[in-house]
Amino acid sequence: MAISEKVKRGMMSGSLIRKMFEEGIALKKIHGSDKVFDLTIGNPVMDPPEAFDTALKNLVENPRPGMHRYMENAGYTNTRSAIAAQLALDTGIKFSQNEVVMTCGAAGAINLAFKALLNPGEEVISFAPFFFEYEVYADNHGGICRVLPFGENFTPDFNALESSINSNTKAVVINSPNNPSGVVYSDKVLKQISEIVTRKSSQLNTRIYIISDDVYSKLYYSDARCPRILHHYPHTIIVTSYSKELSLPGERIGYAAVHPECEQAQEVISGLIYANRVLGFVNAPALMQNVVCNLQHASVSISKYRKKRDFFYENLIDLGYSVIKPEGAFYVFPKTPIDDDMAFVEELKQLMVLAVPGSVFRAPGHIRLSYCLDDRTIEGSLDGLRKAIEKYQRR
Repeated sequence: MAISEKVKRGMMSGSLIRKMFEEGIALKKIHGSDKVFDLTIGNPVMDPPEAFDTALKNLVENPRPGMHRYMENAGYTNTRSAIAAQLALDTGIKFSQNEVVMTCGAAGAINLAFKALLNPGEEVISFAPFFFEYEVYADNHGGICRVLPFGENFTPDFNALESSINSNTKAVVINSPNNPSGVVYSDKVLKQISEIVTRKSSQLNTRIYIISDDVYSKLYYSDARCPRILHHYPHTIIVTSYSKELSLPGERIGYAAVHPECEQAQEVISGLIYANRVLGFVNAPALMQNVVCNLQHASVSISKYRKKRDFFYENLIDLGYSVIKPEGAFYVFPKTPIDDDMAFVEELKQLMVLAVPGSVFRAPGHIRLSYCLDDRTIEGSLDGLRKAIEKYQRR
């Protein structure tokens, strides 16, 4: 056998989201791209803000000597300093460039955190609905991802968290705004998570870290700042990227940041930097580090995303779907009219609408629909969504 059993098993299970995306491409070839409405993947069609184009053009037209060479594994000092300054402004916490490590996207940052923290067999806890590749990333580094059920409105089940933390628990992963639900954890929720983890750490005489996947933190539809776990728990590692806020998913640029008051913060940071090297990332892309350095205040249009959200949410409600209005990110996560979400996804596919079953995110009986898409795709999907739910409403 040419490949390992482990990789072969992974390939067979694969990513259903990617599979649905590829099926969409095939359907478009058969029926025409204007007849197929693919809502599966969070691949923003919105272009980066003008400030990105300006910064990139300036670098290309005025290249600096050595700007494409290796730098220290943590990344350029000026980029990390700019990020630390913005984090300090956003949170009121005194970050410095020493707490920031540039990474190949948020996925790279999560892998660094798991590599740095996990001994073989140790556990990370996540809450459903969740970004399913956390499980793969934990397994990459000998760890185990324990997925807990959700409570009301997709908030964490606190009793499950309390009972699941054990002497083998190394970290709790949170994702707010959440993929796939768009739910944002309130300060009250974050405080309760922090209190439970603090209490259990003390009882077990161990240190449990919280890894906060903040990739959607700037895609937040309230006028206030997005609530952050940093204000409640010092032993936190932020993992994030510019994929969503600047519409740069293909550029693979992000960072990990360790709370300055984290226990053994310098050791954790050193572990992240070491992991960046030995996992083969070596360093984050030099060009993109130079570009995002001066874009800490920039963002895609939140108002445009809010408009898409409102349009899609209101139409889904009118069609008879039960769905929580997203507070952030760019997904809606309605209930399916039948328990079998996989069967409902197949029903939609026959109507040329592609969705992701909630079972992928450990939330069966739901579907994830992306709205980081052009208006034609969102509007065009409504007829298929209507026909699909009407079939079961008539029964």
